[in-house]
Amino acid sequence: MRVLVVGGGGREHALVLGLVRDPGVTAVIAAPGSPGIAEVATELREVDILSPVAVAGLAVDVEADLVVVGPEAPLVAGVADAVRAKGIPVFGPSGSAARLEGSKDFAKQVMTAAKVPTARAFTCTTAEEAARALDTFGAPYVVKNDGLAAGKGVVVTDDRDAALAHAAECGRVVIEEYLDGPEVSLFVVTDGVTAVPLLPAQDFKRIFDGDAGPNTGGMGAYAPLPWAPPNLVEHVMATVAHPTLQQMRDAGTPFSGLLYIGLAITEDGPKVIEFNARFGDPETQSVLALLDTPLGGLLYAAATGELAGHPELEWKDAFSVTVVLASAGYPASARTGDEITGAEGLIHAGTKRDADGVLRSAGGRVLCATATGHDLHAARAAAYELVSHVELAGGQYRTDIALAAEEGRVVSPWR
Repeated sequence: MRVLVVGGGGREHALVLGLVRDPGVTAVIAAPGSPGIAEVATELREVDILSPVAVAGLAVDVEADLVVVGPEAPLVAGVADAVRAKGIPVFGPSGSAARLEGSKDFAKQVMTAAKVPTARAFTCTTAEEAARALDTFGAPYVVKNDGLAAGKGVVVTDDRDAALAHAAECGRVVIEEYLDGPEVSLFVVTDGVTAVPLLPAQDFKRIFDGDAGPNTGGMGAYAPLPWAPPNLVEHVMATVAHPTLQQMRDAGTPFSGLLYIGLAITEDGPKVIEFNARFGDPETQSVLALLDTPLGGLLYAAATGELAGHPELEWKDAFSVTVVLASAGYPASARTGDEITGAEGLIHAGTKRDADGVLRSAGGRVLCATATGHDLHAARAAAYELVSHVELAGGQYRTDIALAAEEGRVVSPWR
């Protein structure tokens, strides 16, 4: 099987690593890829990932048997639809189904219709509406850009003025009540009817230790979750995943691909914070590092409607930790072009090579150190050992990824 992976970030690097381990995959073509992906993929190709016509044409040109669309923006733009129109299986939802991520308001409408547990919310387009919504819920204030914002469109703050300013900057926002409790990311592979959960993970959105500072696209992750209630996945599949997929089918927009369910585990049970229409980054790096089942076969089964006949997933008996190394100034104003050394063994999230072949930073999140171990302590130690070898001027990373879980300080309020 020849697989085309669309994208060039850390998530796509992790996907490529998983695909090349699959004995049923004969070639992995990445577009546009990255310096790190170039070391493991069969070849890299240039393409405008936001152009459905260009991506579909490339899929035909490379004779792809499967196309895996990594980032959210191409999915919302309808890239999967264009590839499917060429008769090529795609892992990723249609443009209309990808609105689950493309519009927070749309996602709330789907959850309401499906009776999915989530936070109460108002969609606001004026300063007056935003002020009323903020006062209805009180602090902490949660303000979400209705559209795509690369994982940085959410503000959670006790500062009402800051919340109003974010609402004004975004124009159209969803303001909702704050959900108190540890957060969980659950990936669900689906062909639109059958749904298969992967291991739950937890990511770290804030830039600094102790969950301080602004939100980012994600500064680290770990899996599995030693503190999670034993029935968590079963409960979320029954109350969230299956009702959502049923509602999407009923609405004529069936969802196939990867349904990312972001949850808060509250005293009243798991409630949805958000949906994404693709693998999360950096949780993907940790989750796929533990998957023993061949990845290509799993994604192909979902893309072709054959997931019901796929064997049960197999996992390593281990833990995985991912630590993200970000550039100077991230997330407010990421500096690029800095030389990088010591990146061997790391996943590339935002890198490039200059004309002389020197590896340089090319984004806010630059590298991901992913490591496994027999317990969280061993996995954390191995991940931070990888980070210690990297030299990047002004580089930032959190030192507390998975630390609270390792020390038993994360406790579910719901059983």
